[in-house]
Amino acid sequence: IIMADSDDSYDFEHLEDFVLRLRGGSDLVMGNRFKGGIEPGAMPFLHKFLGNPVLSFLGRLFFNIKIGDFHCGLRGFNREKILRLKLKTTGMEFASEMIVKSAQYNYSITEIPTKLKQDGRSRPPHLNTWRDGWRHLRFLLMAAPNWLFLLPGLLFCFTSLLSLFFIPNFCQLLNLKEQQFIMSTVGMFIVGFQMIVFYFFAKIFTITQGIVPTTNRYMNLFKYFNLERGLLFSVFLIISGICTIIYLDTRTLLNWHVGLLEIVLGLQLILNSFMFSIIGTVKKEQIQ
Repeated sequence: IIMADSDDSYDFEHLEDFVLRLRGGSDLVMGNRFKGGIEPGAMPFLHKFLGNPVLSFLGRLFFNIKIGDFHCGLRGFNREKILRLKLKTTGMEFASEMIVKSAQYNYSITEIPTKLKQDGRSRPPHLNTWRDGWRHLRFLLMAAPNWLFLLPGLLFCFTSLLSLFFIPNFCQLLNLKEQQFIMSTVGMFIVGFQMIVFYFFAKIFTITQGIVPTTNRYMNLFKYFNLERGLLFSVFLIISGICTIIYLDTRTLLNWHVGLLEIVLGLQLILNSFMFSIIGTVKKEQIQ
């Protein structure tokens, strides 16, 4: 099937390349207006130099897709395979969802230079620059929880742990008291830890809802982590935190805050372990 905007901005008389690519085994054939040429006035300035390039770059970065124009209105696809994706979005982000989910299911995706000319509409376009741009960005982030939660969470945790080794230097640099700096660092670690937990929640949800395909990593996740192991590790953290506060030199602010951090993480992990178990049993057949 060939799908295109019906606003007279694409040349429907030169679709042979799309048909040949589809017959050659491609599952999704995308047009690329930046390679084929954009006539003056055919694309708004913000779309041409900001919105489309940035969102397409994020799509390539997040999902390792070699497509230069995520939002081209001219594309061809294998109907049966696209229907299997069960696309869910209801707005302009549908254009991104088709590409992202095709890549996640290892479909063959190719790209063809496509020329864009001024449309022949007699009314303003439905596209809203900021609203629809945000909807595209929101979808990309939701479909890539590793970029939204995991990587920032790891960065927060690593940075906060590293900072503890250089407390005097950072206190002097930032003009903070030691207590203020340690509390800020501990708070940063807690936020980072929770972001990592959210990554796993998001991963489970997106798979059980069919947004992304089931992977071996997902299936193995439940083999190595379950409610009981989470609770045992939580108890270990809480006991370790109590011992740190009681038996180490409590006059040292760092020891006291580290002990408190262990207790807080242990309590958080108890709740997260139960939540992890609840979400993971939504479609248990996926991990059997």
